[in-house]
Amino acid sequence: MRKIRKGDNVIVIAGKDKGKRGSVLRVLDESFLLVEGANSVKKHQKPNPMKGTTGGIVSKEMPIHVSNVALFNPTTQKADRIAIKKLDDGRRVRIYKSNGEMLDA
Repeated sequence: MRKIRKGDNVIVIAGKDKGKRGSVLRVLDESFLLVEGANSVKKHQKPNPMKGTTGGIVSKEMPIHVSNVALFNPTTQKADRIAIKKLDDGRRVRIYKSNGEMLDA
């Protein structure tokens, strides 16, 4: 079970975008993910008439390592660590380490 999933609200804890918050757009593999508004770069793109794209400088999000982000806890308004707990009925849920609150319903 992954601790950070698509759609989670995360905060960047290291790097040039430290402190920025955003939701996870995509989980690329075990260790990289795309965060909305974080690690954006300018890319010089050539026009491609076959695809119908225009050229110019476009801004796009680049992958960020999972160790550089942490889940944002809305009750404490801070970054928080995640633990995985097994319930009595056999389900596995994610909980915040600081207050023990369940993340998944």
